[in-house]
Amino acid sequence: MNHGFFLLAAAATLLRAQAVAIDTTRSLISIHVGRAGLLSKAGHEHWVNAPISSGTITESGALAVEFKVETAKMTVKPDVAIDAKTQAQIQRDMEEMTLDTKQYPEISFHSTRIEAAGPGQWMVQGELSLHGVTRPVKMIVARTGDGYAGDVMLRQTDFGIKPISMAGGAIKIKNEIDVAVQMYSAK
Repeated sequence: MNHGFFLLAAAATLLRAQAVAIDTTRSLISIHVGRAGLLSKAGHEHWVNAPISSGTITESGALAVEFKVETAKMTVKPDVAIDAKTQAQIQRDMEEMTLDTKQYPEISFHSTRIEAAGPGQWMVQGELSLHGVTRPVKMIVARTGDGYAGDVMLRQTDFGIKPISMAGGAIKIKNEIDVAVQMYSAK
Protein backbone atom coordinates (compact mmCIF):
# COMPACT_ATOMS: atom_id res chain seq x y z
CA MET A 1 0.00 0.00 0.00
CA ASN A 2 1.42 3.38 -1.00
CA HIS A 3 0.63 5.71 1.93
CA GLY A 4 2.43 8.61 0.22
CA PHE A 5 -0.02 8.50 -2.70
CA PHE A 6 -3.03 8.62 -0.35
CA LEU A 7 -1.56 11.50 1.64
CA LEU A 8 -0.85 13.41 -1.56
CA ALA A 9 -4.39 12.78 -2.86
CA ALA A 10 -5.90 13.86 0.47
CA ALA A 11 -3.76 17.03 0.50
CA ALA A 12 -4.82 17.87 -3.08
CA THR A 13 -8.48 17.43 -2.13
CA LEU A 14 -8.06 19.73 0.89
CA LEU A 15 -6.33 22.37 -1.23
CA ARG A 16 -9.18 22.32 -3.77
CA ALA A 17 -11.71 22.65 -0.92
CA GLN A 18 -10.07 25.73 0.59
CA ALA A 19 -12.05 28.92 0.62
CA VAL A 20 -10.94 31.61 -1.83
CA ALA A 21 -11.43 35.29 -1.07
CA ILE A 22 -14.22 37.09 -2.89
CA ASP A 23 -12.97 39.71 -5.35
CA THR A 24 -14.40 42.80 -3.64
CA THR A 25 -13.52 45.05 -6.58
CA ARG A 26 -15.86 43.16 -8.95
CA SER A 27 -18.47 41.58 -6.65
CA LEU A 28 -21.64 43.53 -5.99
CA ILE A 29 -25.16 43.22 -4.67
CA SER A 30 -27.81 45.33 -6.42
CA ILE A 31 -31.13 45.96 -4.70
CA HIS A 32 -34.24 47.11 -6.55
CA VAL A 33 -36.55 49.17 -4.35
CA GLY A 34 -40.03 49.65 -5.80
CA ARG A 35 -42.81 52.05 -4.93
CA ALA A 36 -46.39 51.39 -3.92
CA GLY A 37 -49.51 53.10 -2.67
CA LEU A 38 -52.38 54.99 -4.22
CA LEU A 39 -50.09 57.86 -5.24
CA SER A 40 -47.09 55.66 -6.06
CA LYS A 41 -46.22 57.69 -9.16
CA ALA A 42 -45.22 60.53 -6.80
CA GLY A 43 -42.69 58.22 -5.12
CA HIS A 44 -39.28 57.12 -6.33
CA GLU A 45 -38.26 53.68 -7.55
CA HIS A 46 -34.52 53.17 -7.28
CA TRP A 47 -31.57 50.79 -7.22
CA VAL A 48 -29.06 50.47 -4.39
CA ASN A 49 -25.46 49.27 -4.80
CA ALA A 50 -24.18 47.20 -1.89
CA PRO A 51 -20.49 46.39 -2.43
CA ILE A 52 -19.30 43.16 -0.82
CA SER A 53 -16.58 44.18 1.65
CA SER A 54 -15.24 40.71 2.48
CA GLY A 55 -16.03 37.04 2.12
CA THR A 56 -15.05 33.67 0.74
CA ILE A 57 -16.20 31.15 -1.84
CA THR A 58 -15.35 27.48 -1.69
CA GLU A 59 -15.61 26.21 -5.26
CA SER A 60 -14.62 22.56 -5.08
CA GLY A 61 -17.33 20.01 -5.83
CA ALA A 62 -19.80 21.62 -3.46
CA LEU A 63 -20.16 25.37 -3.41
CA ALA A 64 -20.02 27.35 -0.14
CA VAL A 65 -20.13 31.09 0.37
CA GLU A 66 -20.03 33.72 3.06
CA PHE A 67 -19.80 37.48 2.76
CA LYS A 68 -20.24 40.82 4.52
CA VAL A 69 -21.51 44.21 3.39
CA GLU A 70 -20.80 47.45 5.25
CA THR A 71 -24.14 49.30 5.34
CA ALA A 72 -22.45 52.73 5.36
CA LYS A 73 -20.95 51.93 1.92
CA MET A 74 -24.32 51.19 0.31
CA THR A 75 -25.30 53.84 -2.23
CA VAL A 76 -28.43 54.76 -4.12
CA LYS A 77 -27.62 54.67 -7.84
CA PRO A 78 -27.91 58.09 -9.45
CA ASP A 79 -31.08 58.58 -11.48
CA VAL A 80 -31.26 61.34 -14.12
CA ALA A 81 -35.01 61.67 -13.46
CA ILE A 82 -34.31 62.73 -9.84
CA ASP A 83 -32.68 66.04 -8.91
CA ALA A 84 -29.52 66.06 -6.75
CA LYS A 85 -31.33 67.30 -3.62
CA THR A 86 -33.93 64.50 -3.80
CA GLN A 87 -31.19 61.96 -4.55
CA ALA A 88 -29.29 63.06 -1.43
CA GLN A 89 -32.49 62.80 0.65
CA ILE A 90 -33.16 59.25 -0.59
CA GLN A 91 -29.57 58.33 0.40
CA ARG A 92 -30.02 59.86 3.89
CA ASP A 93 -33.39 58.13 4.36
CA MET A 94 -31.85 54.78 3.41
CA GLU A 95 -28.93 55.25 5.83
CA GLU A 96 -30.88 56.71 8.76
CA MET A 97 -34.44 55.39 8.52
CA THR A 98 -34.23 52.11 6.62
CA LEU A 99 -30.83 50.61 7.45
CA ASP A 100 -29.90 52.60 10.60
CA THR A 101 -26.25 52.23 9.61
CA LYS A 102 -24.90 53.51 12.93
CA GLN A 103 -26.68 50.78 14.94
CA TYR A 104 -26.43 48.06 12.26
CA PRO A 105 -23.12 48.60 10.44
CA GLU A 106 -22.98 45.20 8.75
CA ILE A 107 -25.03 42.74 6.72
CA SER A 108 -23.74 39.17 6.57
CA PHE A 109 -24.60 35.91 4.85
CA HIS A 110 -23.25 32.39 5.19
CA SER A 111 -24.44 29.31 3.37
CA THR A 112 -25.72 26.39 5.44
CA ARG A 113 -26.65 23.96 2.66
CA ILE A 114 -26.00 23.87 -1.06
CA GLU A 115 -27.42 21.34 -3.50
CA ALA A 116 -26.98 20.95 -7.24
CA ALA A 117 -30.00 22.32 -9.12
CA GLY A 118 -28.86 21.60 -12.66
CA PRO A 119 -25.75 22.05 -14.79
CA GLY A 120 -23.84 25.01 -13.32
CA GLN A 121 -26.66 25.83 -10.89
CA TRP A 122 -27.10 25.36 -7.16
CA MET A 123 -29.85 25.88 -4.60
CA VAL A 124 -28.09 27.91 -1.93
CA GLN A 125 -29.63 28.02 1.53
CA GLY A 126 -28.16 30.13 4.26
CA GLU A 127 -28.62 32.69 6.97
CA LEU A 128 -28.84 36.40 6.24
CA SER A 129 -28.24 38.84 9.10
CA LEU A 130 -29.69 42.28 8.39
CA HIS A 131 -30.83 45.06 10.71
CA GLY A 132 -30.16 42.91 13.79
CA VAL A 133 -32.30 40.00 12.55
CA THR A 134 -31.03 36.68 11.18
CA ARG A 135 -33.37 34.77 8.87
CA PRO A 136 -33.02 31.79 6.54
CA VAL A 137 -32.96 32.58 2.82
CA LYS A 138 -32.56 30.49 -0.28
CA MET A 139 -31.86 31.23 -3.92
CA ILE A 140 -30.76 29.61 -7.13
CA VAL A 141 -27.18 30.55 -7.96
CA ALA A 142 -25.77 30.01 -11.45
CA ARG A 143 -22.24 29.99 -12.79
CA THR A 144 -21.81 32.99 -15.11
CA GLY A 145 -18.46 32.91 -16.86
CA ASP A 146 -15.90 33.33 -14.10
CA GLY A 147 -18.45 34.28 -11.43
CA TYR A 148 -21.74 33.40 -9.80
CA ALA A 149 -25.10 35.17 -9.97
CA GLY A 150 -28.26 34.77 -7.95
CA ASP A 151 -31.48 36.64 -7.28
CA VAL A 152 -33.81 36.59 -4.29
CA MET A 153 -36.90 38.52 -3.21
CA LEU A 154 -36.84 39.66 0.44
CA ARG A 155 -39.43 41.39 2.60
CA GLN A 156 -38.09 44.29 4.62
CA THR A 157 -40.50 43.62 7.49
CA ASP A 158 -39.03 40.11 7.90
CA PHE A 159 -35.86 41.87 9.07
CA GLY A 160 -37.54 44.42 11.33
CA ILE A 161 -37.40 47.21 8.74
CA LYS A 162 -40.47 49.37 8.32
CA PRO A 163 -40.72 50.48 4.67
CA ILE A 164 -40.81 54.26 4.32
CA SER A 165 -44.32 55.62 3.96
CA MET A 166 -45.66 59.16 3.42
CA ALA A 167 -49.02 60.86 3.03
CA GLY A 168 -50.78 58.33 5.23
CA GLY A 169 -49.49 55.42 3.13
CA ALA A 170 -50.57 56.88 -0.22
CA ILE A 171 -46.87 57.03 -1.18
CA LYS A 172 -44.64 54.25 0.10
CA ILE A 173 -41.78 51.93 -0.60
CA LYS A 174 -42.74 48.34 -1.41
CA ASN A 175 -42.09 45.86 1.36
CA GLU A 176 -40.60 43.40 -1.17
CA ILE A 177 -37.15 44.18 -2.52
CA ASP A 178 -35.36 42.32 -5.31
CA VAL A 179 -31.77 41.46 -4.42
CA ALA A 180 -29.34 40.47 -7.21
CA VAL A 181 -25.95 39.05 -6.22
CA GLN A 182 -22.94 38.92 -8.54
CA MET A 183 -19.79 37.37 -7.05
CA TYR A 184 -16.32 36.59 -8.32
CA SER A 185 -13.49 34.81 -6.53
CA ALA A 186 -10.13 36.54 -6.27
CA LYS A 187 -7.86 34.09 -8.08
